[in-house]
Amino acid sequence: MCTRIFWNDNQVAKTVTRCMDWAVSDEPELWFVPRGMSRDGGAEQSPHTWVSSYSSVVLSMWGLGTSDGLNEKGLAAHALYLNPEPGMWAGADTRASVSIALWVQYVLDNFATVAEVVAAIDDVRISSKVLRGQDLGVHIAIEDASGDSAIIEPIGGELVVHHGPEFRVMANSPTMDAQLANLARYKPFGGDLPLPGDISSPDRFVRASYFLHYLPEPENVQQAVAGVFQLIHNVAVPYGAPYGDGGVYPTWWEAGADLTNGTYFFMSTRSPSLFWVSLADLKDSTEVLALNPRDETLVGDSAARFAPAELVY
Repeated sequence: MCTRIFWNDNQVAKTVTRCMDWAVSDEPELWFVPRGMSRDGGAEQSPHTWVSSYSSVVLSMWGLGTSDGLNEKGLAAHALYLNPEPGMWAGADTRASVSIALWVQYVLDNFATVAEVVAAIDDVRISSKVLRGQDLGVHIAIEDASGDSAIIEPIGGELVVHHGPEFRVMANSPTMDAQLANLARYKPFGGDLPLPGDISSPDRFVRASYFLHYLPEPENVQQAVAGVFQLIHNVAVPYGAPYGDGGVYPTWWEAGADLTNGTYFFMSTRSPSLFWVSLADLKDSTEVLALNPRDETLVGDSAARFAPAELVY
């Protein structure tokens, strides 16, 4: 499944990466969403409505919602799979609701910092939604240009928040408390176990934490970006690997962001090339723009390749 890694203790640039691992392609599309967009939460009951305060570059999943993105204020958000459990989402109450498919977009549209998101955590109800016939569990990671970070997980009908710059890695199940307890069994995090080599979620969490711990200080922004992409490559799953059970699937794409300088990166695992877009080149546009990130001709600065489009979700 997926992994997120945030490098926030270097002095050059706050950079983050994540990978998308799934049984089939999520058919990603890259969108520029301007300020002033009227949105609703996509929920079946009492959907929340808002007008976007900030522009963003985001990835959609099957054209049903936003899985990842970065806004003009340097706030990034990432949705990763979490095993669904009975009662994990709050039941209907007096609050307006936002479906899991629009959770990331809601965050990027409305907030500039992690602290703002955490302060408003109970303002709306996050609700489950069946996507492509599946009842999905989701938890999100958010981080901002100051280096602040939070992991937000639905547990027992409440959103449990792990808030602070120390929360730099997220994988899939189990939940964050169990991942941290497992990490403490390994060197150099308090235990004696050596680095594991599997691709299960707990092992990926440990490996990402381990190599992030030892990343040397970058000399420039390029090295700060390259460092986190090197780490996400280390936990990515190649096509054809014989892991057909246990919820372990190949990596379809990797995305990243330089929060300090407002640049979003994407690499399809079907292409050898990385491309990127600076939000400074798009942020004042008043129309929705789109780009197919699966286009294998994309490489380098690709802001000029965006074209006007109608947002499909």
